[in-house]
Amino acid sequence: MKYRKFGKLDWKVSALGFGAMRLPVINGEHGNINEPEAIKMIRYAFDSGVNYIDSSWFYHRGNSEVVVGKALQDGYREKVRIATKLPCPEVNTYQDFDRLLNQQLERLQDKKVDFYLLHGLNKVEWTKVRDLGVLKWAEGAMKDGRIGHLGFSFHDTYDVFQEIVDAYDNWTLCQIQYNYMDEETQAGTRGLRYAHKKGLAVVVMEPIRGGRLAKPPEKVAKIWASAPVQKTPQEWALRWVWNHPEVSLALSGMSNMQQVIENVGYAEYSQPHNLTADELTLIGRVRDAYLSQGISCTACRYCMPCPNGVDIPRVFDFYNGAVIYNSVVEQRKIYNGPGRVKEHRADKCIKCDQCVEKCPQKLPIPELLEKAHAFLTAKE
Repeated sequence: MKYRKFGKLDWKVSALGFGAMRLPVINGEHGNINEPEAIKMIRYAFDSGVNYIDSSWFYHRGNSEVVVGKALQDGYREKVRIATKLPCPEVNTYQDFDRLLNQQLERLQDKKVDFYLLHGLNKVEWTKVRDLGVLKWAEGAMKDGRIGHLGFSFHDTYDVFQEIVDAYDNWTLCQIQYNYMDEETQAGTRGLRYAHKKGLAVVVMEPIRGGRLAKPPEKVAKIWASAPVQKTPQEWALRWVWNHPEVSLALSGMSNMQQVIENVGYAEYSQPHNLTADELTLIGRVRDAYLSQGISCTACRYCMPCPNGVDIPRVFDFYNGAVIYNSVVEQRKIYNGPGRVKEHRADKCIKCDQCVEKCPQKLPIPELLEKAHAFLTAKE
């Protein structure tokens, strides 16, 4: 196992972290974790040198923290550091901060969480918890010993990311989605470098894009097969993330023991600058092949807000998720389901063309929205 500097801390973290979001389950029920197998997997990772595990209030319908707490018994707690997250959507009052953290500590069977992150921050959630006094509260929780260090995980635009980083001088870490398909998505490479420059440890989530990059379509598989030295698609994805010296660690949400064994093996080659120029060119060809199958929206959101309520980048993301990563059933189910997604679908577009004028790439957005909506609502 290779280790890296963790921001400003005098501590080194394993290049591979265990993400407790996709643990093995029984009968396909997300909340029903196969505890013996999950604990076996987690402890194998720890015994192999992994020293960072990440969980959350929401993962596995609240049971992830419970299983992590069990896995950390029998002397394992002393070997690793725990990260879990404040469930910001569950916060409505200042008192909720204490209530939620204390319940999480009970689940984890611990008196302290080493890294506590504000979960899934976007503009709306950040503004809410900030105005409720989350930073003042967290300072108190760090002082009384329940929290070791404070950070945040993130899903929004780069501008919001920079605003959050600059809002507090004592962030220890941030967690961002980053992989070779997401260089310009959300925080992106700009955010990675900005946070690193400010002294934050950068934890990468979704280095294999939720496993989608592990199962390439035929067009992409042919490019991988042309490499002089063969690697699995997931190894290429992880090594691309580890290639960046600004990355502190890559989290992997592993669902079976084989994935744990493989990822631990890949981590032996996780040093920065581990890829050659030719290998980076190969990955660039793979990226272009993926993108050629979808809509080339970079999610810059210059087109937003739409006067008719269409969430343009999100519609394109649903479409791309379906056609690029072969997850048609999943994307159609979410797009056509109840809730806020339906309020912002492409059928609200009236072709006013305001978005076209704002788009840096001059994409024919109304036509693309029509195409995406027809595909996502098809019954086939």
